[in-house]
Amino acid sequence: MYKLSILFLSLLFSCASYTQGGSWGTKNKKAIKLVEQGMAAANEIDFVTGLPNYGAAIPYFDKAIAKDENFIDAYIIKADYATRIGKHDMAITAYKKAIEINPEASSTGYIYFDLSLLEWNYGAYADALVHAKKFITYKNANPESVKEAMWLIKNCEFAVEAIKNPVPFDPKNVGAGVNSEDPEYFPTLTVDEKQLLYTRRVTSSNGYQQEDFFVSTDKNGYWNTGEPMPPNINTFNNEGAPTFAPDGRTLIFVGCIDPRYGYGEGRRGYGSCDLFVTEKVGEKWLDPINLPGAVNSKHWETQPSLSSDGKSLYFIRGNVRSSGGRNKRNGDIYVSKKQADGFWGMPEKLPDNINTPDSESSVLIHPDGKTLYFASNGHVGMGGYDLYMTTLQPDGSWSDPKNLGYPINTSNNENSLLVFASGEIAIFGSDREGGFGDLDLYSFEMPKSIRPTRTIYMTGTVFDDKTDKKLEAEFSLIDLETDTEVIRSYSDRVNGAFLVTLPINRDYALIVNKDGYNPYSVHFNLRVPENSNEPYHRDVPLVPIESDAPVELANVFFDLGSHVLRKESFVELNKFVDFLNKYPKINVELQGHTDAQGDDESNMTLSDNRAKSVRTYLISKGISAERLTAKGYGETQPNTITTAEGKKVRLTEEYINGLPENEQKAAHQLNRRTMYKVIK
Repeated sequence: MYKLSILFLSLLFSCASYTQGGSWGTKNKKAIKLVEQGMAAANEIDFVTGLPNYGAAIPYFDKAIAKDENFIDAYIIKADYATRIGKHDMAITAYKKAIEINPEASSTGYIYFDLSLLEWNYGAYADALVHAKKFITYKNANPESVKEAMWLIKNCEFAVEAIKNPVPFDPKNVGAGVNSEDPEYFPTLTVDEKQLLYTRRVTSSNGYQQEDFFVSTDKNGYWNTGEPMPPNINTFNNEGAPTFAPDGRTLIFVGCIDPRYGYGEGRRGYGSCDLFVTEKVGEKWLDPINLPGAVNSKHWETQPSLSSDGKSLYFIRGNVRSSGGRNKRNGDIYVSKKQADGFWGMPEKLPDNINTPDSESSVLIHPDGKTLYFASNGHVGMGGYDLYMTTLQPDGSWSDPKNLGYPINTSNNENSLLVFASGEIAIFGSDREGGFGDLDLYSFEMPKSIRPTRTIYMTGTVFDDKTDKKLEAEFSLIDLETDTEVIRSYSDRVNGAFLVTLPINRDYALIVNKDGYNPYSVHFNLRVPENSNEPYHRDVPLVPIESDAPVELANVFFDLGSHVLRKESFVELNKFVDFLNKYPKINVELQGHTDAQGDDESNMTLSDNRAKSVRTYLISKGISAERLTAKGYGETQPNTITTAEGKKVRLTEEYINGLPENEQKAAHQLNRRTMYKVIK
């Protein structure tokens, strides 16, 4: 796509190419003199801007036109100068008048090219299309300009159709709690959607501008007044473009250097802008450090977006490219993977169907882990920077980007998109009329055609089952259908809390481990009512190893009436192997249990065979047979559960029969389980 700077490439030739040899298109000497006086006035440097005073020349051209209304040179030079000072409507009118006087005034057709670029940049797509198509018919046209005109034609054709087929879009200013007279942009959100963190460009009393973070909390659907982050995060330099880890306790952000001051206290960087990371412990943010690993470089790294599993970091790396005799500062999207040692690996650039020779920015990976939103001025679109989406495919490739459509995208620059976990709401930065100042943050309902996979968040607390002490522990969530780990993280070291986002309507296994405790496991289906955003909650009581209480292996599965392990069981059993290898002096009894349906003898045999199947699998993975015993208990030991009211009950046959019919099946399922007990 095109920025106004492209216009100046062609405008450099506008005046000289038409008036070369001193030949003017009028015999009116007074008109000629006025144009020459205007050009001379433009050569006077404006002491405020340090640029030629093009604005001072415009009245001379108007007077020349008054002397000869068909003085085509005056219109062309006026259009040139008007463009340089941002008077684009004036420039368009002048070019059109020149064409009206003589449609074939130039053998190269440059007037049509200049005019089409102006119209394109300001949303007059149909007119730009006509004039660009006219330009490419000229045999003497500049070849590079012809290539640009062909690209412009593609964009105009897209834009014309997009306007005919608009997507639903009704943006609302998020309010005075967040927005101010200063620009606000690059929002990010905790996954519980309670805290909105964003960047604000602030101006000090001495006129120095720099970027800081502000955070606003949700209060009954409204955003409270944003408060600055603490001084160990916000410094006198630029901080911006933050991204939260899914638990809201880790923050990665951009810190940029000011050559007058260097980085903030304690910060060291490799380039002009680096990524930094800080962690929240309890209620305190630790001092940020340069992001460990290979992400930062001598280039500038910015606008990070962390995946919901915490394993992939998408970001923009900028560099200076040489193009057409100009140096362009461009950005590309990269991704880095977190290594086992906690360091970030060597970044890889996303493929060429995503990154273009122009610039990409404002990257966002949605909590569904596969939908990527970004801004670009190098894909077909409406003009300036447009917003796009691409989806990670099962084979690891990325789908071709999809433009989010008009009027989300316009001829202006759109960027810094934030899409909520539900996929239904988004926030973006815009300088549209009616705001509080420069850039404001606006929210809108996402059209269904561009929504990601819906996710909700899961919360919980890890604690000691005996003492109720809150614990830091490693937890992992596994997608049972794909047998892949979708989240690995830790509960808070102070309060034991954890918070993650997960795609809905899938079966998951939660496995929690901590030294000195038995592993904890549970499986659940994350089905939620339509349009409900209520979180899923699961507290995790960890049983100390020295306890003789039986522990359930909740993710061990058998088909009905069978003792053959289903493949979904291997994830948990392999982690149980790791546990037994970590504690080689532990011996365990593997227990099989059934429900009370069927005859007693068959249930006892089935439960015994299931326990033996688990034992056989563990032995096949290298666990000594002497450490493992297997015993079936049939239906003799009903499970004990805690009701929603906090009451512990045993799922006896009598109790289950007293439940509503639609609840009895699930209750029987809870009695069909595999457990283990430490016996040495």
